[in-house]
Amino acid sequence: MSKQVVHAACPHDCPDACGVLITVENGRGTKIQGDPEHPVTRGFLCAKVAKYLDRVYSPHRVLYPMRRIAPKGSVLNASGTAESADSSQAFGRISWDEALDEIASRFRSIISEFGSEAILPYSYGGNLGALNAASMDRRFFARLGASQLERSICSSAGEAGLISVLGVKLGTEPEQFVHSRYIIAWAANIHGNNVHLWPFIAEARRKGAKLVVIDPYRTRTAACADWYLPINPGTDSALALAMMHVIIAENLYDADYVAKYTLGFEHLREKVKDYPPQTVSQWTGIDADDIRKLAREYATVQPAVIRLNYGVQRSEGGGMATRAIAMLPCITGSWEHVGGGLQLSTSSAFGLNKEELTRPDLKPDDSNRQPRSVNMVELGVALNTLSDPPVKALFVYNSNPAAVCPNHNEVIRGLKRPDLFTVVHEQFLTDTTDYADIVLPATTFFEHKDLLAAYGHYYLQISNQAIDPLGECRSNVELFRALAGRLGFDDACFGESIDQMIDSALRSKNPWLRGIDRQRLEREKHVRLNFGASGSHSDEVSASAAPYVPFLPFARGNFRTPSGRAELYSEAIKALGLHPVAEFKPASESRHGSERKKFPLEMLARKADNFLNSTFSNVPPVQAMEETGLLEINSADARMRGIADRDRVRVYNQRGEIFLRARVDGTVQPGVVSARLNWAKLTPDGKNVNVLTSEKLSDLGNSATFYSVLVEVESAGD
Repeated sequence: MSKQVVHAACPHDCPDACGVLITVENGRGTKIQGDPEHPVTRGFLCAKVAKYLDRVYSPHRVLYPMRRIAPKGSVLNASGTAESADSSQAFGRISWDEALDEIASRFRSIISEFGSEAILPYSYGGNLGALNAASMDRRFFARLGASQLERSICSSAGEAGLISVLGVKLGTEPEQFVHSRYIIAWAANIHGNNVHLWPFIAEARRKGAKLVVIDPYRTRTAACADWYLPINPGTDSALALAMMHVIIAENLYDADYVAKYTLGFEHLREKVKDYPPQTVSQWTGIDADDIRKLAREYATVQPAVIRLNYGVQRSEGGGMATRAIAMLPCITGSWEHVGGGLQLSTSSAFGLNKEELTRPDLKPDDSNRQPRSVNMVELGVALNTLSDPPVKALFVYNSNPAAVCPNHNEVIRGLKRPDLFTVVHEQFLTDTTDYADIVLPATTFFEHKDLLAAYGHYYLQISNQAIDPLGECRSNVELFRALAGRLGFDDACFGESIDQMIDSALRSKNPWLRGIDRQRLEREKHVRLNFGASGSHSDEVSASAAPYVPFLPFARGNFRTPSGRAELYSEAIKALGLHPVAEFKPASESRHGSERKKFPLEMLARKADNFLNSTFSNVPPVQAMEETGLLEINSADARMRGIADRDRVRVYNQRGEIFLRARVDGTVQPGVVSARLNWAKLTPDGKNVNVLTSEKLSDLGNSATFYSVLVEVESAGD
């Protein structure tokens, strides 16, 4: 009997990037557990990944290439369970050779008639491995000359806001939270989607730290807080500016840090005069005295840290909200303290050689121009109205746009087009495969090797292949390698091995990667970035492993903005037509906006606590942890509409409608309702919450505005 334990790393869209141990017996995975040696994830897994064997060996895995033999949208049944929502009878099995030949033939035909930009790739965060997220696929589509995809649906508004102040996506290490004495979880449901940070916070609280949660929804984390502040959706920038109003007016800021390391403080001082707590209270729903208390405690209890998450930027003013919040540790000087600062993302630290991985320099032989870019948020627009050329082929991988894209009805209308050739590379028959012409079987992270960075800590990992691919599944790398061959692309980069690609990614000018190569990662399993003796950005680094020293990225400035300082005033922001400091503008779809008369309720189109975006939605043990099909509504709003708990309700706006069951509880404030994302085909009427969301883009980063949505709710009877 052969038995081994393989080290891997979870590649799903989560900041934690867990170290994982997979037990393999006679070629089959029999156990998954957290790696107890990983300094951040420390031997436990989230409830989703703990059940990963059910995903890998699910009887509903796509194991072979398939071609559509029934009209688009056809499914065997749609009664609401994973088993009966199987659409496999809409497809016939074909070989890989047949699939690749058909894709290559259709692509050649489309290019001949419409040009290569008529082909649109569509992918996002289904896999965050350096290779399987963005390597051979990007090479292929660059060489093909296809339209480029602006991948902005999730985090780009927040990233733009953060970078506008700091110049880079860096933040406080999770290990340092144990030293914090004042912790603000701002739009951060740590229990639900950042669970490995929680033990560090729990230890800090045992030492006397206070946990404050700011969120429009009473999350699991809010229920555990020392102080929960419910805030009206989309008003976070106003709250941050009001806090700075109090901090500056009462001289609670760090004048020395501000003078040395920031730019534009006097402009900020003037701007925050427009945001006194009594005014901001009317926008945020937070009492003016509570705003003052929050500002004073945050500024005077040190070390203070903010765990900011991307929910704050899923509104029309999301970039400005992130920008305003990012200013707070810059005026209090909390970046100087171990356990101080802010964390939104740590991803800029890794600095992998993405140019070598993705090869954007590749072009068709006859091309001298950059292909057009299509924003992934606007897929419905792209499929239904884009011309010159129209989108004639869609290639989906690492994503499920029929579930996750806003304005669901328009997306489905586009996917149903009989003249649209759609290929989907997937592990399961998702909402999107129901509109595919060709479905290709994809590996899980058990079945391929990859390199894993993180956006919630500073450890790099190799994720080793534990088992052979099931059926005829292929990784993203191997799929696009094969397709490049079918189209006659003979560039040497399409022949690189997995190890060669990992080596290329690690050959970077980033000094923090010095001394870290594939052999070391394979030997040590996880390696912290090489920050040097004092953990400062400016220090010389050593090629050898060093004992842990807290990383303080901005303790002595070192901001990566044009000025080298934290930019509280930004000429780049001004050039975009926005206020160069920061400001609050009510979203058009909000209680203070221009579109509230007909649809008076603000809706949070939330992600489910126990799924991961739309991933895991169809795995029965995970489904059992999540009650789906609910509309959470405040008792005052329910009473006004004659709605009782568990009543069937119609939720609607100008874009569509969905039928849900009311949960009348205290998770949302008056004027706010909440519904959670699920696969559309797993709901009784075949629709999900995105029938209500819009394609409107955020102020910065061209991101989605899932939380700027107005609806009305009415009883729908039984």
